[in-house]
Amino acid sequence: MIQKAIDNVLARGDRAFVPYIMAGDGGLETLKSTILRLQQIGVTAIEVGIPFTDPVADGPTIELAGQRALQKGTTLKSTLATLASFADEITVPLVAMTYLNPILAYGAEKFAYDAKQAGIHGVIIPDMPLEERNIIYSALQKEQVSLIQLVSLTSPVERIAQLTAASEGFIYAVTVNGITGARSDFANELEEHFAKLKAASPLPVLAGFGISTPEHVKKFASFSDGVIVGSKIVDSLANGDWTTIDALVAASKKIR
Repeated sequence: MIQKAIDNVLARGDRAFVPYIMAGDGGLETLKSTILRLQQIGVTAIEVGIPFTDPVADGPTIELAGQRALQKGTTLKSTLATLASFADEITVPLVAMTYLNPILAYGAEKFAYDAKQAGIHGVIIPDMPLEERNIIYSALQKEQVSLIQLVSLTSPVERIAQLTAASEGFIYAVTVNGITGARSDFANELEEHFAKLKAASPLPVLAGFGISTPEHVKKFASFSDGVIVGSKIVDSLANGDWTTIDALVAASKKIR
């Protein structure tokens, strides 16, 4: 469903826009209204972050959001239960971003089943090496939940081939070396890097990490299939700033 949703967006001349939100930031009672409003303004999919005590891929903004969510008692189990309570109203695919430890504690098969019931169509596990994917892969495959791979700027050609071959739904192309967070500039060789990724796989290639302005969205949309915006979305939601979110989503429209 994720790849189909992205392909539909590309077919009409837009680029995919995937906002990242932190489940439980502001309380799980806000999750439904946030997701329904995001899908109403035309996002392609929604990445739902699960708060974790050791978020190695997260920058300060998302880490603080996770801490706020943890303080409110948010867990992987309570997040999936909340999503399942309004799954019939969700019209865009959800992607869960979580770490390996909560999945192992939950149980791989139980997690995969509950994720599917909650409207989750893809999972990103940033601290799970490709070589360890069998820990969760068969359980996800049984429920038709995609396991999405991150590809870094420093990945050599051989590693890119392995990661793109293993990814499902889309390829998550990390645009910076380091953690998440808004950036003012990016490496000059990005277009060349994205060309390699697109040549390596038929899957859509989405850019993520550091994208925080409509100008960034348009820049990456010119050579990728879409963008994932995290810290700026999390900040804007915390401040009730839907004007900024609307502008970011609008920048992904009518690229060609």
